[in-house]
Amino acid sequence: MIDHGYTDRTGRPVTLREVTDDTWRAVADVAPLDGQRDFAPALAARYLLLSSREDTWHSLAVHAGDVPLGHVMWARDEDGSYWIGGVLVDGPEQGTGVGRAAARTLAEWLAGRDGCEVIRLSYDPANTAAAALWTSLGFRPTGEAEDDEVVVELAASAAVPG
Repeated sequence: MIDHGYTDRTGRPVTLREVTDDTWRAVADVAPLDGQRDFAPALAARYLLLSSREDTWHSLAVHAGDVPLGHVMWARDEDGSYWIGGVLVDGPEQGTGVGRAAARTLAEWLAGRDGCEVIRLSYDPANTAAAALWTSLGFRPTGEAEDDEVVVELAASAAVPG
């Protein structure tokens, strides 16, 4: 379990955990709000399949308390940077702070991994909610694009609270 002490707005501890035989179905069923379908798959099952079929991405379940309510995945690029992808919080749980707590937890955890100097991710430029979240967490545009998405990054040293 990855726990950096963050909670959602209701006080539930938000942790990242391995997707297990007991939780994979709940994680696979995580679905965004209808208005987010331009930016995310209909279900987190797509991300789980991607991480199980390729050697690049590693899936984690987002838990609030003991309930799996979301999905995140991470990877290490050939240049040594770490990437965040597949961030999805179940629609009814959005706006409760689960996503922010999960993002902070993952960024801090990645920053502590061997050789991590920078953490990157990409999002659709029309996804203003993603832009607001990642900017508020200190991620800044690199000037690069990945599949028509804005690439942002955060120095590993900035991911760990001082």
